[in-house]
Amino acid sequence: MIEVKQQEHGNVVNVMVTGRLTTDDYEHFVPEVERLIRKHGKVRVLVDMHDFHGWTAGAMWEDIKFDARHFRDIERLALVGERKWEAGMASFCKPFTSATIRYFDREQADEARQWISA
Repeated sequence: MIEVKQQEHGNVVNVMVTGRLTTDDYEHFVPEVERLIRKHGKVRVLVDMHDFHGWTAGAMWEDIKFDARHFRDIERLALVGERKWEAGMASFCKPFTSATIRYFDREQADEARQWISA
């Protein structure tokens, strides 16, 4: 499941992901983030992963297409996670975006929110 919320002010998007992401999740995620990109130009994205189990093959394809289309539209990407493999996602994402990317463990969530908004 994926939930997208814009912070009250500014260009920060909070994305909560749980379980395994599917193509249907991207049908909700992509239009919302693209709307915010049109409104603000570059956006900053905070991805909060809780009990996250990755992507289906179709969702992975949707993610790659989104990344290619918006390579320069994301200014900062903060990943907050719970598992060692999630920390590796920060390195995995680098070729797909020009964003500055940082990973934060769950107990550093407040630091992630401060960094993404700074």
